[in-house]
Formats: sequence, C-alpha cells, structure tokens
Amino acid sequence: MTGRLRVAVAASLAPELCELITTLEPRIDLVADQSLLPPMRHAADFSGDPSFRRTPAQQAAYEEMLDSADALYGIPDVDPAALARVVRANPLLRWVHTMAAGGGGQVRAAQLSSGELGRVVFTTSAGVHGDALAEFAVFGVLSGAKHLPRLLRQQREREWSGRWTMAQVSDQTVLVLGLGGIGAAVAAKLAALGVTVLGTSRRGASVPGVSRTIHPDAVAEVLPHVDAVVTTLPGTDATHHLVGREFLSRLKQGATIVNVGRGTVVDEPALLEALDADIVGFAALDVFEVEPLPASSPLWAHPRVLVSPHTAALDEREDRRIAELFAENATRFLDSAPMRNVVDTVEFY
Repeated sequence: MTGRLRVAVAASLAPELCELITTLEPRIDLVADQSLLPPMRHAADFSGDPSFRRTPAQQAAYEEMLDSADALYGIPDVDPAALARVVRANPLLRWVHTMAAGGGGQVRAAQLSSGELGRVVFTTSAGVHGDALAEFAVFGVLSGAKHLPRLLRQQREREWSGRWTMAQVSDQTVLVLGLGGIGAAVAAKLAALGVTVLGTSRRGASVPGVSRTIHPDAVAEVLPHVDAVVTTLPGTDATHHLVGREFLSRLKQGATIVNVGRGTVVDEPALLEALDADIVGFAALDVFEVEPLPASSPLWAHPRVLVSPHTAALDEREDRRIAELFAENATRFLDSAPMRNVVDTVEFY
C-alpha cells in the first residue's frame, strides 16, 4: 500500500503521543478528539473513567470519525460490539490495532464474519508488556522458592521459628509455557539467575536462555522434574484449562505455578485442589478466568496464593511503547511489509 493512512484514535491517547505517532510516521493523518475520549485515570487506562458519557451529538461525532478511517488506534470503547459496528459501517477500514497483548480475544468476541476478518487486519500490543510481566514471573518463582507465604505469616504472627532450608532458584528447573514475546522475556530473566529453562513451542522454536524446547503434546514427561511452571499462553480453545487436574497431578510436589498469560489457561478449582494436596506449594496469579476476581473466590483467602489484580503488565512507559509499535506497524502497512503481532483469526491470538 502507498499514499497516506487516515487513522482514527478510538482509545484514550495523550496528545503528546498523538504527536509522536505522526512524527515517527509522517504519512499518517491522525484524527483525534480528546473531548470524545474518556479521561485516563492512570497509565494504559484505555477504557478510561467509567463515569464518562458522551452526549448524543458527541457519540455521533465519534462514530463519524471512526467510520471515515482507514485504521483504528484501539478498539472503540474497548467494546467488541462497537468494533463490529465500525467494521460493518466502514468499508474503507483495513486495520485495527488493539491495546491488549491478548487483543485476539476481543476480536473473537466481535463475532465478525469470515469476509470481515479477511478484509481487516487486526494487530495486538504483544511484546510491549514483556519485561514487566517477566519481572512478575521471576518474582513469583522467587517467592515460591523462598517460602514467601510462610515468611509473611510468621512476621504477621511475630513467630521466630526454627530455621529451615530454602531453595535456590539457580538450582531449579522452570517450565515456561509459550515462547512468544512474554515467554522469551521470562526465559531470559530466569536464565540470567542460573535457572535451567524449558520452554514449549508447537513450531519447535526456541529463544535465548531456553535449554530445551518441548512440543506441548510432550510436556507431561517433564512435569515431574520441574520446580516451577510459568504460563504466558494466550486464551484459545487449545489452551483452555491446559493447566488442569491431569497436568497438575504430574508435577513435582511443592512446585510453583505462575500465570501471566490468560486466566482461562489455569483450571482454578483444579489448582485449589492441588494446593490443598500440597502438590502445588505456591501460586502467583496475575490473571483469572473471571475478572474482577469474585469476592467469593477461595483464591483470595488461600494462604499460598498471591492474587495480583491483572496489574503486573502496567508501567509508566506502556502507552509510549504501544504508540511506537503502532507507528512501526503503520510504516509496514503503508510499505506493504509484514506487520508485527497480526491476530490469527482462527485461534484468535
């Protein structure tokens, strides 16, 4: 594709980042009206203030802006139904960029036809969260090895117990499920600590820091030998409840589970059973099957579970990284070059 690209800003984006995008790719005609976008409450708050409401005139202006664009920066109002409306109302639309690394799930939820999925390219922000999530994953592995729940309990109860041994992560083997952008960052950081890192890949791909790549169908053979499992997997039909009863039953006793991928990968009732049976010694979870995590969930009160409210990826530079990624992909789109993070519209990841 040549010429210029008309981009409508559908998600909250600071004015200085609007300017950055057009500086990085001058062929973009960026259309943004801050009065039509909900104010951000913090970095990467693409949904914005939930109390924000457009007047009927503002809503009409917002939709008119979206319906005249070649590309969208963000899913409108982070709402799959609004995305479907635009795709159907705007025959010029050729590309939508999602703010989430797992934006494929939002595309799936829009229930677009095969023709619509073929006409519009969807990309995600995968990779921009890699380092932040990798640090949380390392924190989870370390917390399991160093018995963080026991330390917190004893401190809370002012109990000076007898001494006990702690594991050294440099002696441990950790299985990373998925070697995409997040998995690659996790592998690199764990390997730097001396961890033996195993990774899964359907294509046999590997990344620096991984000592052995395993096909997902053969993962059962290594589970009895790993000290921790970090899942970075997207939520697809193939990964749904992958970490379930059979998977967990094969683990070495006391293993740590860390999830920084999608909540649907872990069967939460099965995880709770494994925790109560001491098969799993500790779980650090940033994502859950239902979010917000219901107050009735036993995960909140379990003494060996760390609940993070899907915030491990958030850092002050995320907005800028996404803007830079979008500008790079815009250049690729305009030059008819392969784009980064294109959504697979079969598996939606």
